[in-house]
Amino acid sequence: MSNYKFFEQVNKNFDRAAKYTRFPTGLLNQIKACNSVYHMTFPLERDNGEVETIHAWRAEHSHHRSPTKGGIRYSNLVNEDEVTALAALMTYKCAVVDVPFGGAKGGIKIERKNYSVDELERITRRYTYELWAKNFIGPGLDVPAPDYGTGEQEMAWIMDTYRALNPSIDASAVVTGKPIHQSGIRGRAEATGRGVFFGTREACEQVDDMKALGLTTGIEGKTVVVQGLGKVGYYSAKYFQEAGAILVGLCEYEGAIYSKKGLDLESVMNHRKETGSILNFPGAENLPTSGHGLEVECDILIPAALENQLTEENAPRIKAKIIGEGANGPTTAEAHDIMKNRGALIIPDNYLNAGGVTVSYFEWLKNLSHVRFGRMERRFEENSMKKILLGVEDLVGKKFTEELFKKIAHGADERDLVDSGLEDTMITSYNEIKEIRDRHNIDLRTAAFVSAINKIGQSYEQLGIFP
Repeated sequence: MSNYKFFEQVNKNFDRAAKYTRFPTGLLNQIKACNSVYHMTFPLERDNGEVETIHAWRAEHSHHRSPTKGGIRYSNLVNEDEVTALAALMTYKCAVVDVPFGGAKGGIKIERKNYSVDELERITRRYTYELWAKNFIGPGLDVPAPDYGTGEQEMAWIMDTYRALNPSIDASAVVTGKPIHQSGIRGRAEATGRGVFFGTREACEQVDDMKALGLTTGIEGKTVVVQGLGKVGYYSAKYFQEAGAILVGLCEYEGAIYSKKGLDLESVMNHRKETGSILNFPGAENLPTSGHGLEVECDILIPAALENQLTEENAPRIKAKIIGEGANGPTTAEAHDIMKNRGALIIPDNYLNAGGVTVSYFEWLKNLSHVRFGRMERRFEENSMKKILLGVEDLVGKKFTEELFKKIAHGADERDLVDSGLEDTMITSYNEIKEIRDRHNIDLRTAAFVSAINKIGQSYEQLGIFP
């Protein structure tokens, strides 16, 4: 995979879309360029007293909107090209789903399993300090979030460190993806996977597209393979299964499992917890590598692991009719063309995995407003609905059961509102890019880039930077 320059792949897709926009070359080059990249090194004293040099990066791709926004990943594969490419994708992704952020991304080059919790805390806090010292973090400047290899704990450490350096009432808005009791928001952990499901479901509701693929509309009964069982892959698989899809394949770094009859996700996860691997799951066939799992027969393939998983080498063997990109950049430009030319529908990452940043936006708004979603209106909604239901009971002369009464009268809480906002965002954005696709007779990825370039270009024009 090292032959693929990730940022070049992103820019290939950008250039392909740019010809369908009206902007001059100078503005297009400005949109495409990465504004700022900070490469830092700092010492870590290991628990055994040895000193190790840590390499880390933060890239801020575009400041057409403030703050910039993007995750932080901990991986031995982190490098400048990767964080720059991921920051660019964040810029375009935010624009596609109308989230008012510029794109950013960060990473620390470590294999996290080789470090103790105390060492990870020291690394995270020092990284936060380095960002703060160079003005690369702040509620109105640059707001990180979890990514591959990080989660709620790291976000809590970042918030705590930033608050100590810069105490203010809005300090909790410096990062998203925090624990609920540390100013997080309900629904953030599953947001990206939930968004993958909503976006794929909307694609499967398009009669003409499904007819062209030889499929019926809807999710129910479709066979699905998911690569990666982190938060994105796990929650994607969970929601597909709950909607009636059949999980025929699951892929992890140690290999893949396949069953034509279907795999029960929770049983697989319990097996993994007990044995340390998804392999040797009862009733399933072991496949030698994660890559072999990508190639099995299925209706929907969800690559939800790392970038460059579908390349020109394996693309001819991919049999899925729909590829829903849960990961960032899982498909190279060459692989995209191969699969598109054989008739596959590719739902691109710069739209499909925008659920995380969408709900991060909700969390950021919550932190700045200092009010939990639903706090002021939930009881009012419930009381209003109860009055209506009591009136209906009087009118028809029959009472609802207590369980049904409570279910109907339920007022929207934070989780309900977050889920509703995410669903609306994914449906609205899909139909926007589908309209662009149909108008120009292009694919969905190019259409998503056209949508993003148009919105970013208009922002620059309104700022007066380009006439």
